[in-house]
Amino acid sequence: MIEIKLDENEAKKMYIEKLEEHMNKMDKELLFWDTDDLVKQTRLSWGTIQKEFFYDPKFIKYKLGRKWLFPAKETREFLMEWAETKRY
Repeated sequence: MIEIKLDENEAKKMYIEKLEEHMNKMDKELLFWDTDDLVKQTRLSWGTIQKEFFYDPKFIKYKLGRKWLFPAKETREFLMEWAETKRY
């Protein structure tokens, strides 16, 4: 039998580091994210995003016609703070 032990704090740290690295790369390429970018970058479904943080007043977003836009830098900063508060 194989037994695997996972340090949850270390896993969370590794996840946040990879997320930050990936988002830094995206910040250099885009000024704004759209909903597809947000889903792709967070690896969360649109429904989960809406449930977890979309309606948080600290989450900056703009609606242009039918399209939602999220400033890349501010969105990245919000997501890093949000991820720090989640328990894994």
